[in-house]
Amino acid sequence: MKHPRHILLSLLAGFAALAAGAQNPSDLRIGEVLCENTSGLVDGFGNRNGWIEIFNNSNGTVKFGGCYLTDDASNLKKYHIPSSDRSTQVGPRQSIVFFASGNSSLGTYYTNFTLEKGETVFLVSNDGRTIIDRIDIPTDLPADKSIAKIPVGIKEMDFEVRVNDKPSPGSYNGEVDAKTKSEIIKEKDPHGWVLTLISVMVVFSALLILAFIFGWVGKWNSRGKEKPAPKAKGKVPDEIAAAISLALQQEFGGEVYAAIALALDDYLGTGVHDDESFVITIVPSQGGNWNDKTQTFRQIPR
Repeated sequence: MKHPRHILLSLLAGFAALAAGAQNPSDLRIGEVLCENTSGLVDGFGNRNGWIEIFNNSNGTVKFGGCYLTDDASNLKKYHIPSSDRSTQVGPRQSIVFFASGNSSLGTYYTNFTLEKGETVFLVSNDGRTIIDRIDIPTDLPADKSIAKIPVGIKEMDFEVRVNDKPSPGSYNGEVDAKTKSEIIKEKDPHGWVLTLISVMVVFSALLILAFIFGWVGKWNSRGKEKPAPKAKGKVPDEIAAAISLALQQEFGGEVYAAIALALDDYLGTGVHDDESFVITIVPSQGGNWNDKTQTFRQIPR
């Protein structure tokens, strides 16, 4: 039995493959429209009709079955593209042509309306409400000339609408051999010296900015904060000394008092071998009276 994690990864991979294989209809564009066809494209029945070119602006195949074409903004479902036709898909950067014959019974790629000058052609999503794209047909568009969207740049994210003197139904609009910016830079800087220099300057500038920011923040945080005065080594504050003295007088007798006093004296002198915080370590002192045998004599011998 597969681990649930492996199953989840397989499902995600499947969804990713589906997404890559069939893009959204929103990637479609009305690439070119010809209204009056007197000497141009001929359909499969030998007729010259106006035509609508749909262009796939994505890098994946798009299925457009179920979408709509119309020349009436009040009727967005005028012509329904059959979703049962398996050919209703277009590859990446490819185009498909619909004939505006006015007779949709001729086939999937024949609309039930014709084109007139001054109209607007709409491409509508399969929900029948969302307008994917539109193009206006000029009222003075000459015969056998089309209105086309020419991609601006190789990425083709933007289009320039203009009259095309040489209609090209079903083919790429614009400059096929257009070069990308990276290709242009490669021609101007084949060894990459300019790009390297720019990269180093950007990184160095970023480091300088970060150093300035951190330095300024540090100074701002330390402003107005007074450092505590260092405590003198070996000196007990007067308040603490008074509290110790009072506690000793109340709680202990003279012997304990004397022992603690000697210990403190030894601590404040040279009898401590370390400086541990809150720890008093007492070591034998050669100058002290701790080992003096006379201190153990009785006052009245027995």
